[in-house]
Amino acid sequence: MESNIVKIFDTTLRDGEQSPGATMTAAEKLEVARALARMGVDVIEAGFPAASPDDLEAVRRIAIEVGNSSDGSPVPIICGLARTTQGDIDKAWEAVREAAHPRIHTFIATSDIHMQYKLKMERAQVLEKVKSMVAYARSLCDDVEYSPEDAGRSDPEFLYQVLEVAIQAGATTLNIPDTVGYTMPDEFGALIAGIIKNTPGIDKCVVSVHCHNDLGLATANTLAGLRAGARQAEVTINGIGERAGNTALEEVVMSLFARRQLLDLSTHIDTTQLTRVSKLVSNYTSMSVQPNKAIVGANAFAHEAGIHQDGMLKNNLTYEIMRPETVGVTQSKLVLGKHSGRHALKERLVSMGYTLDEEALNKVFDRFKVLADKKKTITDADIEALISDEIYQPKIIYTLDGLQVACGTMGLPTATVRLVGPDGGKHIYAAIGTGPVDAAFKAIDAIVEEPSTLVEFVIHAITEGIDAQGEVTVRIAAEHLPATKDAQKESERVTTFGGYGADTDIIVAATKAYLSALNKLLVATGKYGPVETPAVLAVGQA
Repeated sequence: MESNIVKIFDTTLRDGEQSPGATMTAAEKLEVARALARMGVDVIEAGFPAASPDDLEAVRRIAIEVGNSSDGSPVPIICGLARTTQGDIDKAWEAVREAAHPRIHTFIATSDIHMQYKLKMERAQVLEKVKSMVAYARSLCDDVEYSPEDAGRSDPEFLYQVLEVAIQAGATTLNIPDTVGYTMPDEFGALIAGIIKNTPGIDKCVVSVHCHNDLGLATANTLAGLRAGARQAEVTINGIGERAGNTALEEVVMSLFARRQLLDLSTHIDTTQLTRVSKLVSNYTSMSVQPNKAIVGANAFAHEAGIHQDGMLKNNLTYEIMRPETVGVTQSKLVLGKHSGRHALKERLVSMGYTLDEEALNKVFDRFKVLADKKKTITDADIEALISDEIYQPKIIYTLDGLQVACGTMGLPTATVRLVGPDGGKHIYAAIGTGPVDAAFKAIDAIVEEPSTLVEFVIHAITEGIDAQGEVTVRIAAEHLPATKDAQKESERVTTFGGYGADTDIIVAATKAYLSALNKLLVATGKYGPVETPAVLAVGQA
């Protein structure tokens, strides 16, 4: 605990994925895990294996493919979450055991309100459960993390007892979660300091912090915990997670980076990859990053006020406490156009951190040439959009093959859509709507015939100029999904799906996004092969 290195424990694929509508397919989770590993994350909590067979398999794939190295390079610890039950722990171990560095993370609540109303257990029963189940987890795995859920509202004296029992049973990491985002920074810092001072054997373990953002204090509380002696921070990309979310990885990492002289703490994270991974997670979860989001928001390095611009022109330190390049934001123009070749594009993609196989490169290059015929100057943001639109896609059931719209003040908004179906046949339908987007969506619905409700529609420009590319994210709710054998109750079923699309024509972008979301829904119905997305999220989280 005396080290000045803070371990970054990323739970985007577990706690982050529990955000309503943020469920990812197994393939998407694997790609995010690879990106987290490249960025230097120390621990990847890959999921909740007991939640469903699909989640277990997704964690197992990550353990095998991301948790091992063919060339001897460092790999992250791969972690699976489990309640303090033998069944959960067995499934977590089954999922992570093939990683070079596996970890089982088990938890049970310790606050009076949770014990009385949720667990219906006395303190002595909780102590016995911690003792037996942490010991059982340790009998399977050398690396065991224990979390007293709702520690922020627990009696500190009882916490000391619980944590001492966990240590004696074999826990190697003790995570202190502010599960409901209730504490203040000075309060949480004092809690961590008290735990370190009063828990026998604490020097044998790493103390971790896991803070939720219900009062907007997750990052502040996490930093307070680290200053008090914790040396692992549990975070998610973009701060996604249950309710108001978790501590954002990028905020903690850059706070430690920007204030390293004050805090004397650092991480293993390659900060230049922060923006790219943020974009990856945003696209896969269809959860847009707010423009004023710290570090990775579109406005994080934008200056509009005249006095700010004047200061920036004289010295960027006047209004920027970090350089945009540090977090992977580039201000440079990409000197590529319609005469550029595949090799030049590939080299530029590599410099931006993307390594594509030949098939994916060919697809992106084809789209690049189409875009280059429409725009004189291709920027890095344009390339990011092409990558997003081309490779961040679900399993394809229906493909957009043509779109024509008519709208304005002189007639009824009409859209004619042509889709290529799963059988390879072409389907054409024309519909009237309240606007061109509504008409296009209605035409698609008539072809696909899968009931759903549009619950979110977000549109914004992602590149500059009148010929900018537009980005659209949508979220739909399924009206009917087959129940699974793992479902405990109707409310536990995942019923929302997100889609993403980008194009210089915003109507086309919207249509792509809607079709992307529908493809995810169609896959989840099981009508077109094995379901890729977890059908159930188990109740309870640290």
